[in-house]
Amino acid sequence: MKIQERTGAGHNRSGVPAGTGAGERLPTAPRERKPALAALAVLLILVGALGATVLVLRAGDRIEVVKVKDGAEIAAGESVTRSKVESVMVAADTSVKYVKWKQLPALQKLKAKSTIPGGAVVVGQMFAADGGVPSGKSTVGLSLKEGQYPATLKAGDTVAAYRVAANGSGDKSGGGRTGGTPIVADARVSTVKSDSDSTISTGNLSVTLLVDNDDAAALTNAASAGEVSLVIVPNSGN
Repeated sequence: MKIQERTGAGHNRSGVPAGTGAGERLPTAPRERKPALAALAVLLILVGALGATVLVLRAGDRIEVVKVKDGAEIAAGESVTRSKVESVMVAADTSVKYVKWKQLPALQKLKAKSTIPGGAVVVGQMFAADGGVPSGKSTVGLSLKEGQYPATLKAGDTVAAYRVAANGSGDKSGGGRTGGTPIVADARVSTVKSDSDSTISTGNLSVTLLVDNDDAAALTNAASAGEVSLVIVPNSGN
């Protein structure tokens, strides 16, 4: 009797299903793959890399151009001199008509249409063969003898023009006998040409002045009589 009970008890234990072990994992559903999103991510990475590459290449595309030196200026009607300009590197831009440094010799044959301040990067539209004449201004040519102009006179200088006697003379630094009210108090020297290249130098100087229209007639009258003397004065624009 006892034997049967023990046997039955063992049978009952074997019929109970074994529980899940504590260390075993429950089965999970397989992940759903999204190839479209993966492809989009790769595309974005490629586009970003390409954009960075283009920016680097553009940053390295620079050209050497002409710039007016700080503290200098090119007056209206004046040609460029090597002492007033320098080279500078800028980003290439086809929409801007930069004057490349290698084009400087050609630029020196042209004249400024208007005054170009120091620090400005030069562009082609600033110059023309004859320079052009700003509104309200006139150009007057003078033929001066030695003693009627300062020895240091050069294009870009600001001068006062006085009327002197036709036979008047003076030292080279003072520019002749001057006195009273000047014909023109503030004129800009556009060009200066001496006869030093001639076989025989007479010391004469051909000067072109840029003056206000109101002063042009009186200056021309004095110039035709050979009665003009120039004195360099401080430039009020500096």
